Amino acid sequence: MNFEICTDCVEGAMAAEKYGAKRIELCSALSVGGLTPSFGLILQCVENSSVEVHVMIRHKEGGFVCSELDINLMKVDISMAKQAGATGVVFGVLTAENTVSNKNKELLNFAKQLNLEVTFHRAFDFLIDYKKGIECLINFGFDRLLTSGLKKTAEEGLDVISFLQQHYGDQLQIMAGSGINSSNASKFATIGVNNLHFTARKPISFGNSFSMGDVMVVDEEKIRTITNLF
Repeated sequence: MNFEICTDCVEGAMAAEKYGAKRIELCSALSVGGLTPSFGLILQCVENSSVEVHVMIRHKEGGFVCSELDINLMKVDISMAKQAGATGVVFGVLTAENTVSNKNKELLNFAKQLNLEVTFHRAFDFLIDYKKGIECLINFGFDRLLTSGLKKTAEEGLDVISFLQQHYGDQLQIMAGSGINSSNASKFATIGVNNLHFTARKPISFGNSFSMGDVMVVDEEKIRTITNLF
């Protein structure tokens, strides 16, 4: 089983390496689904761990419809990720009708010219026709798809993930993500999925210290318990 740890910090990359994960999805702003991290964060994750660093390319929260200005900005961020030493990038652009946008092909070709792997993220779970959607991704040349099977959690979407793995898993990697834990991780192995994605962080308290939100740290125990299952 290949594990991808979704993280927003250098410590997350180091923990991923410690427990044998293959890669990280590096983001900022995980509370809004993940945004593009800084150049410095990418560079430090690359320099302080041996895991593959795959960078979220998403500069604004909300939906997944992008203008030409957005696409140009995303290309700059893809170049930044390459310059910092990333192995791959993660993005997903939809049309206003919730279909796979042809703009993904433009971004994918740009990333491939830089020898980066490309993952389509959970924008997939908002498509109106996921079968047509995955065929588009395969035709475009995506390496990997992250999905919860169109549901809030991957466990709820197990049937769709199983269908995707059975019918398309030989054409791109199907990676299950959202709500993965030590109680349900083994279920995905039974349907042939060999890529799991999960976030592992927890809040800590500093007593009466002032803050502008929860302070989050890496949950190494979660990583250990899931990776030890396989």
